[in-house]
Amino acid sequence: MSQEISAENCYELLEAAKRRGAAGDAERLYRFMSDHYLRVLRAPGAFGRLTAAERERILARRMEGRKVLVVAEGGDGLDREGGRSTRRVFRLDPEGGRWEVLTDLPEEVPEKGSGMCTFYNYLFVAGGFRGPSGASDRVFCYNPLTGDWSQVRPMTQPRCQLRLVALDGHLYAIGGGCLFTVERYDPRADRWSPVAPLPKGSFAVAHEATPCGGELFVSGGSLFYRMLRYDPRRDEWEECPFNESRRRSSDMVAHRSRVYRFDVDRERAGVRVYKYNTVVKAWHGGGFFPLPNPSPFRCAVIGDRIYCVNRNRTLQFEVLEGREGFRPEELPPPTETGGALVPLVLCLDRKE
Repeated sequence: MSQEISAENCYELLEAAKRRGAAGDAERLYRFMSDHYLRVLRAPGAFGRLTAAERERILARRMEGRKVLVVAEGGDGLDREGGRSTRRVFRLDPEGGRWEVLTDLPEEVPEKGSGMCTFYNYLFVAGGFRGPSGASDRVFCYNPLTGDWSQVRPMTQPRCQLRLVALDGHLYAIGGGCLFTVERYDPRADRWSPVAPLPKGSFAVAHEATPCGGELFVSGGSLFYRMLRYDPRRDEWEECPFNESRRRSSDMVAHRSRVYRFDVDRERAGVRVYKYNTVVKAWHGGGFFPLPNPSPFRCAVIGDRIYCVNRNRTLQFEVLEGREGFRPEELPPPTETGGALVPLVLCLDRKE
């Protein structure tokens, strides 16, 4: 197959390869669709003409490989000694326990207040604070399978200190600054649309958000014990039972049907964990880890392990059947990093 493959012609080339019985060419085209999934998704003459089985095939191929912990430099308090201002994304080598640079964040990404998440094995970075010009509405996207950065459609509103969350084939940009609004990104249409805003009297900033069981859960703000649940089918928010903690949480993540909240407890010098069962709608204590001078951190989940990452250390909270708690050993943090670190998960090291 001599013709160059593009998102616009990949479907026609695939059909021609199948008619010729050219299995190698067909496999090459499926690989291209997987590697450039968002481009193919948006191409009018490509994704919509694939069969359901073919769509599942290229997405499953995209998600192949080892799930790897990555961390992005958030930028707040970035150390500029030596003139370095480029912020980086690191990956953890699961075998050697070493951190390696995966990519640099684009210079156009604001230094503070961006929301980050992974979606379809892409890294998305949205919004942020641009200084005197205010908040940004720009959204950047990194493809780890090609090493390329690109931009998608800007949000309908500039946002900083937002939370960016992926849920059921969409991205959600939640709050930020003094905004109570929420908007949703449809990657196939490359379009952001408003959904139900956060309820009045809740919180626009300093919140955490996580998907769980096809719904969104948001907590934090100035009323630390509150948590809200968003049902995308009904486009409605409702109040969850209150949590007993009155501290600001470091982060909140989901594992199966439970939401885990991590609080920094400086009075008792440690990290306290609470878990919310979304089925029975009840909070329970989830453990305590003694830690002198604990600092805020962010979390990411791989399998049955929750990684709690900041510039000083990486804790591991294990969730097993009938047993859960912090592992005694710590992983080393990335060296020479600046600002707050945002842990994420990407599928890398895919076998060809």
